[in-house]
Amino acid sequence: MAIEIKVPTLGESVSEATVAKWLKKVGDSVKADEALVELETDKVTLEVNAPAAGTLTDIVAAEGVTVGVAALLGMIGGDGAAKPAATPAAAPP
Repeated sequence: MAIEIKVPTLGESVSEATVAKWLKKVGDSVKADEALVELETDKVTLEVNAPAAGTLTDIVAAEGVTVGVAALLGMIGGDGAAKPAATPAAAPP
């Protein structure tokens, strides 16, 4: 089951932020409440924490992108471990 990582409420009169830095990369295991990404507004820099444990499977908003409140930042897979890369099936001899 995939879990969405979204931009939290940023505060009074703040409606957007810039993705400053991803602290994890795709394939990294994450713990619940672990910091994943830093967002910058004109007033503050804040960390967005993982809503659940799992593996960071997708980064939707790259560094430098401006995002609004509730925008999708990335996805966490609920399996808790990185998935191995798919390998092509071997051809019969």
